[in-house]
Amino acid sequence: MTLPPLILASASPRRAGLLRQLDLKFQVLPGDATELSDDQLSPFEICQLNAHRKARAVARKFPDALVIGADTLVFLDRKILGKPATFAEAQTMLEKLQGRTHQVVTGVSLIHLRTHRESVFAVSTDVRFRALDSAQIRHYLSQMNPLDKAGAYAIQERGELIIEEISGSFSNVVGLPVERLEAELKGWRESV
Repeated sequence: MTLPPLILASASPRRAGLLRQLDLKFQVLPGDATELSDDQLSPFEICQLNAHRKARAVARKFPDALVIGADTLVFLDRKILGKPATFAEAQTMLEKLQGRTHQVVTGVSLIHLRTHRESVFAVSTDVRFRALDSAQIRHYLSQMNPLDKAGAYAIQERGELIIEEISGSFSNVVGLPVERLEAELKGWRESV
């Protein structure tokens, strides 16, 4: 059985690259939805809510497509570390993360509006940073652009300079938990 036409409701080239690894044909149409944040919600709830809002915005326009929305956030002690606005803010974020373990949570929403079917889930990965001094952090920041990345880093871009170990899905830290997504899509294929 085949899946309906797929749409990735994300402008992230990293997510598109991960989805291509599953050998799927899909279209990229970013979901125009404001990302929400609420101290009353858990990291899982925030990511799932934002992923759902992105997917639903696109699904309304394309009800016959299976739309995939995703939202990835970095959390340290339940506090969100979003995308830094400046290199100074990126340096501060990495100083907070150095020598500590934090969580990367990605919420994923699958919506096929025509059949009123949806699935929402979230995956968490623990990431432990190396103990870093200011010079090491500056060196890392000179190797990549941190301004479009939650937590001011990208595991796939010279991550070996700052990351000691991860526990969980590597692709989740990049922005899309492909192992779990592949299992979910298999379930959709079997019931279409």
